[in-house]
Amino acid sequence: MKSPTYFRSAFAGMLALCGIAQAEPLKIAYSDWPGWIAWEIGVQKGWFKEAGVDVEFQWFDYVPSMDAYVSGKVDAVCMTNGDALVTGATGKPSVGILINDYSNGNDMVVAAPGISSMKDLKGKKVGLEEGFVSHLLFLTALEKSGMKADDVTVVNTPTNETPQVLASKAVSAISAWQPNSGQALKALPGSKPVFTSADAPGIIYDLLYVSAESLEKNKEDWAKVVKVWYKIADYVRDEENLDDALKILSARVKISPEEYEPFFKGTYILTLDEALKRWEKGEGLASVYGSTKSVNAFNLKFKVYEKSQDPEKYLDPSLTKALKK
Repeated sequence: MKSPTYFRSAFAGMLALCGIAQAEPLKIAYSDWPGWIAWEIGVQKGWFKEAGVDVEFQWFDYVPSMDAYVSGKVDAVCMTNGDALVTGATGKPSVGILINDYSNGNDMVVAAPGISSMKDLKGKKVGLEEGFVSHLLFLTALEKSGMKADDVTVVNTPTNETPQVLASKAVSAISAWQPNSGQALKALPGSKPVFTSADAPGIIYDLLYVSAESLEKNKEDWAKVVKVWYKIADYVRDEENLDDALKILSARVKISPEEYEPFFKGTYILTLDEALKRWEKGEGLASVYGSTKSVNAFNLKFKVYEKSQDPEKYLDPSLTKALKK
């Protein structure tokens, strides 16, 4: 008996012979972050099919997801606003068409036992990955605590190694995002967060970024994707759906709903009305434009890239604004 794949391939071949092009699905790379795993809800509930859009979500670790986008293997990728600037400056530009969320506690500065505040870190070593959002978070924490960058010694550490480095006591604190920050808390009993992204809401926005080519070619389909997202956002923000949402999200990363709940609550998923406010142009972190401008300054200062990036070229609120009632 021939496989289903055989028949699909044969059917596609017949269409090609007849001169009928078979539309490719929109390919989206996503990774382990609550605001991105939430796409699973739309997939499992069939909401994309209901909306009449063919979407293929491909699961990656975070950095490989960006590599897949830059190499053209996918049409879109879920990234932070800062990392979108990096991929654009050094590889392939993209356009953010919707804001999934902002980090609301999942990104943390985790300190060893005996350290109760950022000021206690003066003169001590801190492990973090230079040039990434955890570095930006840490510098923001220093600034808000009245400290300077040279008040501490930064030990450049891959983010996924920060839990082990903190547990080894080679450093007095680390800066990382979930699940690494949570793993660090477990790895060293008595450790605790002394600053989190909840102390600077909007410092890290998480968006869906699409290639300019795909956006131009498939704008109506991307509009449907955006519309489905806000159906997902309304679903997860309804407390009555919490158990179901946690079941779906936690299954994607193979942990229990109870274990996953703190990660979910450390992510502020935006409703349509809340997202529209964040799309308003402004200088502060309450605006995705202001936040992206701040990250651009950080990237230039630390030579992540050499040429300044224009936030407006990376952001397109039109598909979100089209949903405004």
